[in-house]
Amino acid sequence: MLRIEVNDIRLYAYHGCLREEALIGGNYVVSVFVDADVMESVVTDELPATIDYVLLNQIVKEEMAVRSKLIEHVAQRILKRIKESDRRIATAGVRVRKLSPPINGDVKEVAVFLQA
Repeated sequence: MLRIEVNDIRLYAYHGCLREEALIGGNYVVSVFVDADVMESVVTDELPATIDYVLLNQIVKEEMAVRSKLIEHVAQRILKRIKESDRRIATAGVRVRKLSPPINGDVKEVAVFLQA
């Protein structure tokens, strides 16, 4: 089993319950990982033998472009797509961080983490 991580994908998106968030948007940082049976890749040095992290990044970008009220919802969509992208994936995880959330307080970020 091999773990592949794509960390700190920086995006601008329009998630949130407030109307202003849909109009103005905000900064997000997403990280994903997959645990997959791709040990052949360490020997063959061939892309088809592993999970393509370019695809993982693309899934994140596409799902972050679809507006959600809750980052929990967008995280679940990302996780579902990743798990469905390759049958060799045993476990996957996603962390979505919303930077400078519009809440009453000095908060750097809010985050959710899902794993399946």
